[in-house]
Amino acid sequence: MTDTTNTRVALVTGGSGGIGRAVAERLAKDDIAVGVHYAGNKTNADQTVAAVIAAGGRAIAVGGDVADEAAMSAAFDAVEAAFGGIDVVVNTAGVMILSPIATLNLDDFDRMQRTNVRGTFVVSQQAARRVRPGGAIVNISTSVTRTSFPTYGAYVASKAAVEGITLILARELRGKDITVNAVAPGPTATALFLNGKDDATIANLAKAAPLERLGQPEDIAETVAFLAGPARWINGQVLFANGGLA
Repeated sequence: MTDTTNTRVALVTGGSGGIGRAVAERLAKDDIAVGVHYAGNKTNADQTVAAVIAAGGRAIAVGGDVADEAAMSAAFDAVEAAFGGIDVVVNTAGVMILSPIATLNLDDFDRMQRTNVRGTFVVSQQAARRVRPGGAIVNISTSVTRTSFPTYGAYVASKAAVEGITLILARELRGKDITVNAVAPGPTATALFLNGKDDATIANLAKAAPLERLGQPEDIAETVAFLAGPARWINGQVLFANGGLA
């Protein structure tokens, strides 16, 4: 058990890799103790924890299916037991399967909805009950809700739901001094994004933004850290972290 009098604490879902790992490591730089959540890859989560600790931070790994309310309740319990409470919850856990709407396997549709929508809802529900005053809840959407790229139909449907959950929860937490926002990344160089794309597709997407590069997980993590810390007057918003992608 840690002396938690002045400790700010975060739980990052999907914290074992990609944007989630970058977020966990970035929050730790702000002296926030971090619960690094994983669904199936404990080894990667342990590596994230080790990286945080090696840099002088505090972290533990917690597992569980984000769409399972009992598992997420237990994950929140574990973080609270280790660090004394929770101030920041970041939902980066997600599934992206690309296909034209006409040919998408509906089992893949259901899988995305379960993780991206139900998972965000379950974690947001726990966060709404547990985050301490002065805290922040940050969900992850996508810039494709605006750019409407072909083959992203089912994924965008799930992330549009995430945005709706975010905006309503911000208003439901009136008077509790808890902000609720979403970050909508553009093309970002993660395994989730790069999987299945050829070099030409990646190059075209890299040039789509005026800054002419892919986002990096650290770019998104910086935006999350802003919302988790100093950005107390930003609430009920979707921030597009995409390098100016139209």
